[in-house]
Amino acid sequence: MSLPAESVTASNSYTRQQRLLNGVQFDRVFRKNNRSCDQLFIVLATPNQLPYARLGLAISRKAAGDAVPRNRLKRLIRESFRTLPADYPGLDFVVMTKQGAAAHGNDTLLKSLDKLWARIQQQCAK
Repeated sequence: MSLPAESVTASNSYTRQQRLLNGVQFDRVFRKNNRSCDQLFIVLATPNQLPYARLGLAISRKAAGDAVPRNRLKRLIRESFRTLPADYPGLDFVVMTKQGAAAHGNDTLLKSLDKLWARIQQQCAK
């Protein structure tokens, strides 16, 4: 079952161009970054020369366990990124989870991510 074309717009989709796709892109964020973390996540960010933000995920088996909880975390992170306001252009993000993050509820995880997005954006604006 596919969605009607009018329900998928640029503002509510997560496109391929908004992803970090290769090791070179990830390495650039890992080498030169601003870091924000809490008990659940680590968010790294670095400016890019693009008019939009991009996201990369580094969710280890050690931190999240089996595939099901790991994929749940990935979906939540992508959804949180997708709903970011438009004032995050020109940043590349890499999100990593800390051990035990999968045990928390969706609301807790999303609130944590919202705080981290705001904190990292302020750090990059300096």
